[in-house]
Amino acid sequence: MNLRRMFAIVQKELRQMRRDRITLAMIVGIPVMQLVLFGYAINLNLRGLETGIADQANTAGSRAVVMDMIATGVIDPTFSATSPQELMEQLRRGEISIGVVIPPDFERRRFEGREAVQVLVDGSDTVVQSAAVQLAQLPLSNTPTNNLAPTRGGTGQVAAGQIGVVSFYNPERRSAVNIVPGLIGIILTMTMVMFTGVAIVRERERGNMELLIATPLSSSELMIGKVLPYAGIGLIQTTLVILLGVWLFDVPIRGSLLDVYLASVLLIIANLTLGLLISTKAQSQFQAMQMTFFVFLPSILLSGFMFPFAGMPRIVQWLAEVLPLTHFLRLIRGVMLRGANLVELWPEVLALLVFITVMMTAAIMRFRKRLD
Repeated sequence: MNLRRMFAIVQKELRQMRRDRITLAMIVGIPVMQLVLFGYAINLNLRGLETGIADQANTAGSRAVVMDMIATGVIDPTFSATSPQELMEQLRRGEISIGVVIPPDFERRRFEGREAVQVLVDGSDTVVQSAAVQLAQLPLSNTPTNNLAPTRGGTGQVAAGQIGVVSFYNPERRSAVNIVPGLIGIILTMTMVMFTGVAIVRERERGNMELLIATPLSSSELMIGKVLPYAGIGLIQTTLVILLGVWLFDVPIRGSLLDVYLASVLLIIANLTLGLLISTKAQSQFQAMQMTFFVFLPSILLSGFMFPFAGMPRIVQWLAEVLPLTHFLRLIRGVMLRGANLVELWPEVLALLVFITVMMTAAIMRFRKRLD
């Protein structure tokens, strides 16, 4: 072995990496991004869950209980309701994660030691279920009520056993019910971005770009033509995951199957347009795959698939709102698990449509510059 010749190869590789800015950015960016995400963004202790309050008693004692629950930091009262039915509608539409119901006879129930407060939980997220169960185990409110005697403990508080938890959409707390719908988004994000991320680069490396430039195709026609075949592949993957999820894990589909596919189509197109934009930036297929990984990692960590969205800092939540997978997870879980429809979930649909428009426009504009 000649050390001199080997050292020359080492120098050559180092110089090549120095010229490859994307690889250099990945060398530094991936460990920094993982450290920041896991250190700051990932938090298993849920805080500030969007909550609806239906205080039908409206007494000093019931208000004290609500304030004590808010003081735990677990819930954030964003909606008020007059009945449990209103809270159920808000749960189904995904506007809240928890509903707190205080019945009109709250004071009598508390005096008799019966269940005095009911917590309604969106069980499609098992982490939220766990947070609600912990909340129900806390004794709340030491404030004596109007003219009624204190409870058996002599403190006038709502004991832990007097707070009931009712879990909807996944009362068995089966992880597969929560994970399988999200896997549709994970698989589509990984495959669709990667497939189209190398599309334009592959044409360039194989020498087909000159032929495409010579054809009477506009940039938009070429881009859309490349997207459509992969859209069909994405629908096949969606069907496969749904069939296996229902067959193997008994995952329910409570909403319209058409809405499931429409939501999937939105994510497929969003990821394909993102992949096209990557392909116009990358100089090689290897670079395209590197950039795909750089997008995929934040998507899987920040979208709410692996870690609870409500536990993330506010600035990280703003970043996650840019990712199409975040909005798709809300859509697919809302349709499949809660029986909602796309009209009720229109903010997520609108977010995906805006993302598609921006990414497709940027990809076409960048490709035009390359044609010149």
